[in-house]
Amino acid sequence: MGGEAGMGGTGDTSTARERILRATEELLAGKDALAISTRAICDRAKVGMPEIYRQFGDKQGLLTAVADLGFERFLAAKRRNPLTDDPVADLRTAWDSHVAFALRNPYLYRLMFTPTGEDKPQAIKEAQAILLKAVERCRDAGRLRMSPELAGRSILSANVGVCMMALSFPDLFGDSETSPAVRDAVIGKVTGDEREDSRIGMATVLAQALVDTLTGAPTSTGDLDRLTRALRPPRADSGA
Repeated sequence: MGGEAGMGGTGDTSTARERILRATEELLAGKDALAISTRAICDRAKVGMPEIYRQFGDKQGLLTAVADLGFERFLAAKRRNPLTDDPVADLRTAWDSHVAFALRNPYLYRLMFTPTGEDKPQAIKEAQAILLKAVERCRDAGRLRMSPELAGRSILSANVGVCMMALSFPDLFGDSETSPAVRDAVIGKVTGDEREDSRIGMATVLAQALVDTLTGAPTSTGDLDRLTRALRPPRADSGA
């Protein structure tokens, strides 16, 4: 997990809670949360077994606290993503940074996004809020084809799904092409790919022609030509 693994103080200056959190996350660097025993955590943190229950209630409470710390770093990285004049490109950058975090922190990421206890990491709401702002920039630029809320949920769900499949089945889904393909498909659907844009353009011309007919206003020759071309059935290939 590289530089993201450490947290809190070191040695004599850290509290028992900090040592337990740090020990748990260090163990998560090499194995799944369910495979880590409380005894191993206590031995690494140099605390007695009752300390975990005193600080966190139980092991699940400890894992939730570790997941929250993981989200803190995840969200800090999200806030550092650069903003450009192209909000759709920024969405792709945010997707890629999400995947990069998951690949660097596989067991921590699973703990963050597949919680097993009743207490869920509340930071997922902030992750949604950050993504919602990014999607709203697309809306403000006229490049959104659904509500920002639905767009944000769609992107986050697909992003997490890609990461989980890559982590769980790396031989099948861990290649360098799957994530970009899903990214472009989902973000293209949300923001409008070229075919969607042409359909929207056709609908706009049709609507304007209808308004012109109802109001008696003349429809421009250019708009009529566009509408005629859009409604004309596609020609069969000459070689068919």
